[in-house]
Amino acid sequence: MAYRCMGAVIVLGLAMQAGWAQDPTKVEPKHYKLDFENERVQVVSVHYGPHEKSSMHEHPGGVVVVLTGGHLKFTDENGKVKEVFAKPGEARWFAPFKHTVENVGDTAYNAVYVGVKGVKDVVSKEGPVEPEASKILAEYLAEATSRK
Repeated sequence: MAYRCMGAVIVLGLAMQAGWAQDPTKVEPKHYKLDFENERVQVVSVHYGPHEKSSMHEHPGGVVVVLTGGHLKFTDENGKVKEVFAKPGEARWFAPFKHTVENVGDTAYNAVYVGVKGVKDVVSKEGPVEPEASKILAEYLAEATSRK
């Protein structure tokens, strides 16, 4: 009997964990739109209107390219809060993590997130990509966005 209860608790815990951190394109389609996906990458358009907030979700590690700047507040699964002031054309690496996002600004925030699958074991500091690479990627994305 005790083993059944313990098994039920474990299954419930795993189900709750899966529900707390999921693919943002499935749990937050208002904010995340899948543009392209294969076995290596997931390319997602990101849009948050002023003062909009997401539920808990996760991304694979990857690069976010900011299209329109914004003031964002990220809260991780442990409640740790980090504020980010994103600038248009900026590109940043993010290691994989579970979080909620809140646009605390008065304007819409738009970006493209290129998640690299299978990087869970990669240790990397969050930070800007080299300026020249950032510029090239931002120009490419601006041109691709204008063709839509």
